[in-house]
Amino acid sequence: MADFDTSHVKNIVLLGHAGCGKTTLAECMLFEAGLINRRGTVAENSTVSDYHDLEKERGNSVFATLLHTRWRGYKINIIDTPGYDDFVGEVLASLRVADTGVMLLNAVMGVEVGTDIIWEYTEAFKTPMIFAINKLDHDNADYDKTLLTAKAHFGNNVIAVQYPRQTGAGFHEIIDVLRMVMYQFKDTGGKPNKLPIPDAEKEKAEKLHKELIEAVASNDETLMEKYFNKGELDEDELKEGLKKAMIGHDLFPLFCLSAARNMGSGRLMGFIDNVCPSANEMPAQPTKEGKLLKCDANGPAAIFVYKTIVESHVGEMSLFKVYSGTVKSGIELVNESTGSAEKLNQLFVVEGHSRTATNELVAGDIGATIKLRNTHVNNTLHEKNKSIELLPINFPSPNMTMAIESTRKGEEEKLSQALHTLQEEDPTIIIEVSPELKQTLIHCQGELHLQIIKWKLEHLHHVAVKFTKPRIPYRETIRKMAEANYRHKKQSGGAGQFGEVYLRIEPWYDGMADPKGLNVRNRDEYPLEWGGKLVFYNCIVGGAIDTRFLPAILKGVMEKMQEGPLTGSYVRDVRVCVYDGKMHPVDSNDISFKIAGLQAFRHAFQQADPQLLEPIYHVAILCPDDLTGAVIGDLQTRRAIVEGIDASGHFLHHTGPCTFQHAIF
Repeated sequence: MADFDTSHVKNIVLLGHAGCGKTTLAECMLFEAGLINRRGTVAENSTVSDYHDLEKERGNSVFATLLHTRWRGYKINIIDTPGYDDFVGEVLASLRVADTGVMLLNAVMGVEVGTDIIWEYTEAFKTPMIFAINKLDHDNADYDKTLLTAKAHFGNNVIAVQYPRQTGAGFHEIIDVLRMVMYQFKDTGGKPNKLPIPDAEKEKAEKLHKELIEAVASNDETLMEKYFNKGELDEDELKEGLKKAMIGHDLFPLFCLSAARNMGSGRLMGFIDNVCPSANEMPAQPTKEGKLLKCDANGPAAIFVYKTIVESHVGEMSLFKVYSGTVKSGIELVNESTGSAEKLNQLFVVEGHSRTATNELVAGDIGATIKLRNTHVNNTLHEKNKSIELLPINFPSPNMTMAIESTRKGEEEKLSQALHTLQEEDPTIIIEVSPELKQTLIHCQGELHLQIIKWKLEHLHHVAVKFTKPRIPYRETIRKMAEANYRHKKQSGGAGQFGEVYLRIEPWYDGMADPKGLNVRNRDEYPLEWGGKLVFYNCIVGGAIDTRFLPAILKGVMEKMQEGPLTGSYVRDVRVCVYDGKMHPVDSNDISFKIAGLQAFRHAFQQADPQLLEPIYHVAILCPDDLTGAVIGDLQTRRAIVEGIDASGHFLHHTGPCTFQHAIF
């Protein structure tokens, strides 16, 4: 049997802007639960969470790391996430499987831009949230300002459960208005003493306690009635009300911390196991078929793969959440996406870089397995003879595109395999081999994301690469009519090659009348993959060219349109009229007329006032309102046209077409 049943498994994700102390808090949690004997630090590269060489080198989280701890009869799975938006894929995957989010706020910096961005994702998932103001021991810490800013950004549903008696170097007392006690810590942190609230703080504590009760009662009619009758709610009633409000995404309790000095983490963990919902208390998961899947250990086995890690000595390791049933080592499940069977030979409980084998995982728990052959992120695996497919994680579109190539010849295939591995680990990376630009393009989230990709390619896959700007996807067209002819003649013994083509080309537009002065026999319209159209007319009279050779002429024209005469870019919006030519009864064939058509089109194009068209990007930009002027000014230097500005929370949303190059926002 599993060590914990579904109701005693809690899944939390640590969120917040980079540098707010998520990894340090995770270390405190493990230490408080007795899983580690000494708290590591980010500065010493000794934390359980940031174990990767890249994270140690950079001094911050790059990957979402799964940890777990045991606390007072509960198993708490902890996912420590990176704070930079370049690693949004790690955050979204973690939010998908978490049942509660802990959003850390820096008491010195307040609500930072990364916090605002992450909040938008939590709103989409409707994840129950806890706020925690960290670094209250810093000399410049400002609890009141941070709380007011949080309420301004996230609404008055942010409700204080704790406040510090003092901040700065002397921070060591936290007043809890839920339990109405004061926690007093030693300088070294750890387990606090529980003391009565001092007389000087009683009025403030009573006021906040009343605000907490009213906020909880206002979200539950039963509690509201009890509050009116008694004028008070006891601690158990408050906890139950808080849980319901958190599940409904209606209240966000706020706590106080100094993770660096291990003050307040134990109380936070106690709140997680006492109040925060387990997976079976959360709403049932919707499936693609429109059904609901309840988190029930007795239901059909179903797991969702949310992350893949590729390690040289292990291969692919799939991290998953059990959404239904009980999964045992050796179980065989079916991948709903591919229909293939996958055997989970080994199950693991993950603790950073350490994995502990386990025989069983119940619904609601998070674990890992290795060597799944045809399973990837977003796949649902389930019992045979069932049809269950959970909704996938919707990863955001890339923000930046660069061309990538190997600096050493002969390593193209090795680079291709390495890029495939990176894309398997991080679905926000998109690899494109562009036949138009003749480049391999890598689409990612930003410059920092690109630096991480380069580091992994060079240090893990041992491929030296360089990034260059992508070539500009110009288009070519014409502005006036032109005529040209070309005779292709080749004799080398035996049957030769002969074909002569006369054609006229004109700029094409919708509603254009048929060509004047030509005998139109047939008209074909071809929408082009790259935009625009080719309109092809057969205007041959007197059988100068046999009808069977016209497809070859068209093929030659299309071939040249795929590699335009000016820059080799695609040609669009051209009308071609073939009106005369010559053929030979023996030497004429398809290849002859293909070449003749291609060359005649090339000569005519160069005489038809050719024009190079720049790409236009439709861009949406999200920025704080105080930066609006600077953003608009920068856009105008790139010939952008701002179509409109809309408010989106605390951001302004700018949209409009832009002809700037090499800048994708």
